[in-house]
Amino acid sequence: MRLTILGGGGFRVPLVYGALLGDRGEGRVTDVVLHDLDAGRLHAVSRVLAEQAAGVADAPRVTSTTDLDEALRGADFVFSAIRVGGLQGRADDERVALAEGVLGQETVGAGGIAYGLRTVPVALDIARRVARLAPDAWVINFTNPAGLVTEAMSRHLGDRVIGICDSPVGLGRRIARVLGVGDPSSAWIDYVGLNHLGWVRALRVGGRDELPRLLADPDLLGSFEEGRLFGADWLRSLGAVPNEYLHYYYFNRETVRAYREADRTRGAFLRDQQAAFYTRATDPGVSALDAWQRTRAEREATYMSENRRSAGAGEREAEDLSGGYENVALALMRAIARDERATLILNVRNRSTLSVLDRDAVIEVPCLVDAGGAHPVAVDPLPDHATGLVCAVKAVEREVLSAADSGSRATAVKAFALHPLVDSVGVARRLVDGYTAVHPSLAYLSKN
Repeated sequence: MRLTILGGGGFRVPLVYGALLGDRGEGRVTDVVLHDLDAGRLHAVSRVLAEQAAGVADAPRVTSTTDLDEALRGADFVFSAIRVGGLQGRADDERVALAEGVLGQETVGAGGIAYGLRTVPVALDIARRVARLAPDAWVINFTNPAGLVTEAMSRHLGDRVIGICDSPVGLGRRIARVLGVGDPSSAWIDYVGLNHLGWVRALRVGGRDELPRLLADPDLLGSFEEGRLFGADWLRSLGAVPNEYLHYYYFNRETVRAYREADRTRGAFLRDQQAAFYTRATDPGVSALDAWQRTRAEREATYMSENRRSAGAGEREAEDLSGGYENVALALMRAIARDERATLILNVRNRSTLSVLDRDAVIEVPCLVDAGGAHPVAVDPLPDHATGLVCAVKAVEREVLSAADSGSRATAVKAFALHPLVDSVGVARRLVDGYTAVHPSLAYLSKN
C-alpha cells in the first residue's frame, strides 16, 4: 500500500513513519512518498526516517519529490500536513493579531482565520488533483485549521477526505487515566463539537458513565491538565470537560495578556527552533534522529505554555508528551484498508448528527470506521451555550470558504468580525489590512 505525505518535509513526519514501522499486519504501508516544496527539508527528514528504519526488517520504502502530481499518482492514502506560509507565516499571524489586542493562535480566532484564508485555496487545488490523479485514494487531513480545511476539500472529495486531530485523543486518554481505566480504548468517549472546539460529556465503561465521579472529586480534577487549566469550579459548572483549545474562549483576556507579555510568540519560537533543527539535520556528522528527538522533546514540553502559565497549571505531565495523531492516522488507515472496524474521534461531514448544522458541515465526533469510510455516531444535542459557540464558529468558517471562493475582501472582513474573539468591525478591517500587507498569498482578496 502506498502512502503519500504532503508536507513531507514537516517536523512531525517521523512520528507517522515511526507508527508505520510498528505495523506488521497484512496490507500495511510498504511505500511512503514524501512531497514538499522545500528540497532541503525533504533531505533532512529523509535522513531522520533512514535512521529510524535502520535494522527494521521490511521497513516501508521512502522516496521524495517536489512534484505534486508525481507524488499523488498511485497513492492509496494521502496524508495532508502542509503549512502554507511556513512558520514565518504563523509568527506573522500572531504578531498582527496581538497588535490589535486579539488572539493570533493558528487555529483559533484571528490567527486561525488568516491561516485558513491562506490555506483553503491551496487545499482546494490539492483536492482537485487528488480527484483527477488518485480518485480511489483516501485523504487524511491534518492541515490546520483541520475542520475548515477538511470541509473545503470535501467539496471535491466528499467523504473520502477525513480530518484527524490528536487533541480529543489526548483528552480522552487523560480522563481515562485519572479515573483508573486500565485500557482507555475500552471506554466510550462522548465527545462532540468542531475541531479545537469540543467537549467530553461522558466517559462510559461497561455502560456506566464515570465522568460524574471525576467532576465530583476536586483531587481528581486537579490531577490532570484540563482540570488545572480550567479549574474545578468551571468544569463542574459546565458538567463537561472542554478541549484544551476552549481555554482561548473561556479565559480569553488572560490568555491574550499572557501572549502579549511573552518574550516570543509560539510561532516565532517554533520558527527559530525548527530552523536550527533543519540546519543540524543536514550536517553529515550529526545524527539527524537524535537532533529531531531533542527538538521534539522541547517542542512538546512548551506546548500551550502561555495558557498554563496564565492559569497556574504547571508543567505538562510526562505521559502527555508522547503525541498521538500518528496513531489515529494509522488506526484510520488500517480500519479502511483491512476493514478492521474501529471507533475514532474524527472530523467528518455532519449528515444528521447535529441538527443545528447542515449535512455538509464538518464536525468532530466519534465515528465508526470500516472499509466504507468513517460514519458519525448519533449523539445527544449540545447544551445551548455550546450550540451557540459551535454555530457561530461554523458561520465564520463558511465566510472564510466564501471569501476564498470569491476573492471578496468584504467577505473576509465579515469572517473576522463575526468571530466571537474579535470584538469590533473596525478591528476586523484592520486585521484584513494587516494580513494582506504581510502575506502576498492573500493578494487575491481584492474584490469588494
